[in-house]
Amino acid sequence: MSTAALPPGYVRGALRGVELVSRDWAAEPLRRALGAHGSLYSWAATQPDRTALRGRGIAWTATLAAGPEAHQVTPVVVRHTRHGGLFAGFTGDLFPLPTRAPRELAAAVRLAAGGVPTPEIIAYTVHPVARFLARSDVMTRRLPDGRDFPEAWRAHQSPAAKTAVIEAVATLLRALSALGAQHPDLNVKNVYIAGEGAAATAYILDVDRVTFGDAPQAAARNFARFARSARKWNDVHGLRVSDDALVRLAALAWVEQ
Repeated sequence: MSTAALPPGYVRGALRGVELVSRDWAAEPLRRALGAHGSLYSWAATQPDRTALRGRGIAWTATLAAGPEAHQVTPVVVRHTRHGGLFAGFTGDLFPLPTRAPRELAAAVRLAAGGVPTPEIIAYTVHPVARFLARSDVMTRRLPDGRDFPEAWRAHQSPAAKTAVIEAVATLLRALSALGAQHPDLNVKNVYIAGEGAAATAYILDVDRVTFGDAPQAAARNFARFARSARKWNDVHGLRVSDDALVRLAALAWVEQ
């Protein structure tokens, strides 16, 4: 079990060789869930209110009967972490210990503290399967109702609505830049839009590989990755994000194209 320091408000425990790191208020109910089902992912898959979210594998939404205050419940999403990219078929769900989960927690806490909207990590587990390899599950707080960027872009047909989406993404890019946070996979599917119009908020997802460094460099690279992804989706999926929209995004995000 890792001995690395945890962010304030998180605790570490273990059950049958499985490491559990969670918010302090969630530790006991999650320990019970882990004991009864063997993994957080299996627990979520058996909940009566579960729904399936399809992406890199299936993630489950569920309701955790716990919260920061007494008698609260917390809507959560539980995913089993998997590799992506060319080697996903070979590496599957195995990661070198301690897996990416501790790094994801550290990045998510740092981003949130800096004002970057990103899902709160409620817990993660590490399941060793060999001397140097392990699998992991990650539980996050479910975001408000919304859509990923491609779905939001298609759903909002009016120019005003599309402008609101662009402005929300620009706000997100500025917040990332202020921290010098670089997201190496800032594609359109990793940006989630909740709310509409002036209330729209863009959240950044999959932050386990985010790094922190030079702010201007982060700004340029994040915009370049997002714009490249949008143009790819235009070509492959007919998303129809115009060059004018990307130019406006660059201007609002204070990034030269």
